[in-house]
This record gives sequence, structure tokens and C-alpha cells, in this order.
Amino acid sequence: MQIKVKTFQELSLEELYEVLALRSEVFVVEQDCVYQDIDGKDQKALHILGYKEGLLVAYTRCFNKGFYFEEASIGRVLVKEDHRKYGYGHDIFKASIKEVESRFNTKNIRISAQKYLTKFYESHNFKQTGEGYLEDGIPHISMIKA
Repeated sequence: MQIKVKTFQELSLEELYEVLALRSEVFVVEQDCVYQDIDGKDQKALHILGYKEGLLVAYTRCFNKGFYFEEASIGRVLVKEDHRKYGYGHDIFKASIKEVESRFNTKNIRISAQKYLTKFYESHNFKQTGEGYLEDGIPHISMIKA
């Protein structure tokens, strides 16, 4: 998988369209969750895009500390459904951690994780904090890597 790292301003119109379409495909259609994905935060995010043979198959967005949470954060973690068996989720998440640590000069990262993915995030040294909660009708848990 080829990984590209871009600020919002560096995204081409085509890349932005691919990102928004894939996020809608996974979070709105596949998860049957009606919510406002375009939330006005993309302009402040660092976008991590994973391509396989020219197709966007994995994605995350990252924020510096103090913007989304007190700590730096990674969100909108996704892999296109028919590409999940190849380990791209681990690849894109590792790349995201590396970018957060180097660009934002911190090892403290907080995420709002869908609860069913807890073991995935624990495999990247994230620990659960607090009680579970519903976000857009989906069970989540706060996790941190310190």
C-alpha cells in the first residue's frame, strides 16, 4: 500500500472527493449511521491516505494536541470493506502514529474508538480510559497511548 500524507490545503479536489466518498461509504452506508461527517474539522487535520493500485483503500485524519482533545488524536480510521483482509488497517494506523509523533512532537495520542475495535487499538499500545459511551448511536471507548 502506498501512503500519502497531506494537509487539507495539499489535497487535490480529486483526493478530497475520494476521501469524502470513502468515509461516507464506510461510516454512513456500511455502518448505517446517519451523522454529519463533514464537520468543519478537516481543514485543521493531517490526512493519511492509503492507496492500492491507484484506489484509496485506507484513511485516517490526525489532529495536533489541543484541537480535538487535550492530547493529539487520530480519527476517521477506516479501510474499504473489500480490502480489510490485507492488514491495511494496521499499516495506515502505524503510519498515522508515526506522523503524529514526528509532526506534532508528542507520544500522547487519544482516540475515540468504536468499542468492537478495542483489541485492534490495544495491539498498537492504546489503553482504555473511562467508561464506554455512545457516539452517533455507536458504542465507543476513549483510549490513549502515552
